[in-house]
Amino acid sequence: MNLVLLRMKRPLHRLCLVTALLALCLTLSTSRAKTTLESVLDRGVLRVISMIGPTVYFQDARGDNGFEYLLAKQFAQQLNVKLEVTVMDDLAAILIATGGPKGNFASAGLTASKERLQVVRFSQAYNSVRQTLVYRLGQRRPKTLDDIAGGRLIVVPGSSHIARLKELKQTTYPALQWEAIDDVEMLGLMQMIHDGEADYAVVDSSAFDVNRGLYPRARQAFDLSTEEAIAWAFPAHGDKSLLQAANRFLKSYTASGELQHLQDRFFGHTDNFSVGGSQLFRHRINSRLANYKTLFTTTAEQYQIDWQLLAAVAYQESHWNPRAKSPTGVRGLMMLTRNTAKEMGVSNRLDPEQSLRGGTEYLLQLRKRLPKDIHEPDRTWLALAAYNIGLGHLEDARVLTERHGGDPDRWQDIRNYLPLLQQKSYYSTLRYGFARGREPVQYVQNIRHFRSILRWHDIEKSRIEQAQLKIAPHQLPISSASTLAPNSLPLSL
Repeated sequence: MNLVLLRMKRPLHRLCLVTALLALCLTLSTSRAKTTLESVLDRGVLRVISMIGPTVYFQDARGDNGFEYLLAKQFAQQLNVKLEVTVMDDLAAILIATGGPKGNFASAGLTASKERLQVVRFSQAYNSVRQTLVYRLGQRRPKTLDDIAGGRLIVVPGSSHIARLKELKQTTYPALQWEAIDDVEMLGLMQMIHDGEADYAVVDSSAFDVNRGLYPRARQAFDLSTEEAIAWAFPAHGDKSLLQAANRFLKSYTASGELQHLQDRFFGHTDNFSVGGSQLFRHRINSRLANYKTLFTTTAEQYQIDWQLLAAVAYQESHWNPRAKSPTGVRGLMMLTRNTAKEMGVSNRLDPEQSLRGGTEYLLQLRKRLPKDIHEPDRTWLALAAYNIGLGHLEDARVLTERHGGDPDRWQDIRNYLPLLQQKSYYSTLRYGFARGREPVQYVQNIRHFRSILRWHDIEKSRIEQAQLKIAPHQLPISSASTLAPNSLPLSL
């Protein structure tokens, strides 16, 4: 009896096993691998590869910063995930690493060139640049590539600039020669031109605009290309889910006006600056700033404001001269009027500490009196404009901006209408009348420009000191960190 049951169970056992295997195979055959986007969402982390640069990615006293970083951070926030940054210093290596463990995509001011399309996919463009030739002030300005024969032309390794030079060499300038400088990005190339270590360099127009104040002897000769798209790079292999999500984000971010706003933070203060003024500013960083830096940093800490912003305002006002005097009677480091000084409790306008304290309190008071709907960094730019022209005229400009369909809460709109306060057809319709409306526009632009130079000057100085400390730590003192309060303004430039 038992033998008979055992013989009956064996076929049944085999049948159950086969059925289970078939079910497993069916499950495996109908399941699919996660898309890249799903993997990012499940992991809760978006990884980006970037490189160090004033408009790309850097770390300052307020933490991670840079146009490319903040743009990628907005994308991560839309996906509701954390952003992790891997820094690499070689463009070719960045492209190769894209899609691997170091990063889901690359955000490094990359030109979407035809050559790069062979190894990566690009998102829709979010910026554009031209390739421009840079030469040193004091040399004859070249008009064509024939004029640079015999000079040392330098470029960034792995850059799209090399591909353009190869094209020009093949088609028009067969004698053209260049040198790729290892471990140097475009800022470093401009420094080499400024210092006379090379004769010519090829950089992006955006890099030149932002850095020309830092290295004013590096001058623009002519463009080597038309406008070229800047985009994020994604791996050429695998699915397109993350790329498609990025394109949806960039499309909505552009349509909302936020992309333009972000671009204005980093690039909106680079026009119409004086090369001579920038050279003088760099000189006075070394000759005058040291006398007042401690005053700036301690005051900034006390009032929860960025010391570099205070220093830039003071330079714009008095060139860091505590005894400065204007024809209109304003005096001191922050060029206070008698009425403002009295209102702020300043008894001696020529005393640097009193002047800086009074000017800082006045600036913060103006900032506080602005409508609550105005957010940073526009709130700071408008407060600075009011410091220069007065709240009444600033309010007139906001009214004029709104009349013409602009946003009265955004500096990039208001600055277009401030100059109209000089025209009778406009100021006669406003409460406070005529004002020299071009001055606050230049005033704010200069302060942003000076602060940008100060910020990058400190970053570069810190990087040099750290590199030297690694080599000979016993030979150098440890420099103190920049003082910046946790709620400092503005958030970014």
